[in-house]
Amino acid sequence: MWQKIPPLLRNKYVITGLAFLLWLTFFDRNNFISQVNLGRTLTEQRQQRSFYLKEIKRDSTGLHELMSDTTLLEKFAREKYLMKKDNEDIYLIIRDKE
Repeated sequence: MWQKIPPLLRNKYVITGLAFLLWLTFFDRNNFISQVNLGRTLTEQRQQRSFYLKEIKRDSTGLHELMSDTTLLEKFAREKYLMKKDNEDIYLIIRDKE
């Protein structure tokens, strides 16, 4: 029976190496499959981080512009929060979505 097995697979070092690779691939806590999943998660989180850093930069420049320019602040308050002066009337036109 041992003669039917190729000599390479009868070597105890090859058998030990294959068992070690099998263990690392499937059974270990830090196996290959979980490392691939963790790599994907890390890539996604890096993309989210860069997105949020861009958003923070855009919002902080917008906030700086609002706080430095009073006419821009007034325009923002009128458009966003529908604020008005005492002698003004506001008419809202709401369009139905079809």
